[in-house]
Amino acid sequence: MDTLDHQQIAAALADLDGWEFQDGVLVRTFRFSDFVRAVDFVDRLAAIAEERRHHPDIDIRYNKVTLRLSSHDAGGVTERDVQLAEAIQALA
Repeated sequence: MDTLDHQQIAAALADLDGWEFQDGVLVRTFRFSDFVRAVDFVDRLAAIAEERRHHPDIDIRYNKVTLRLSSHDAGGVTERDVQLAEAIQALA
């Protein structure tokens, strides 16, 4: 799968609320009312990621979950990352 160029990434971000392009990856931090809800979100996200066989980098800090998406095998952001970001956005 080919990586997206900066113009394609900017176009995708226009439809992805809260996502940013930082250091070559798509990034978003989700905030929840407490740790249990944050972990519940990650649990639901894990099922989607596993089904798609595409897994984000996940950082949980109490009520904040930061996700980083890139296709390591392609060397950058691909359409697969955009599609996973859309699916994650639907969970939140």
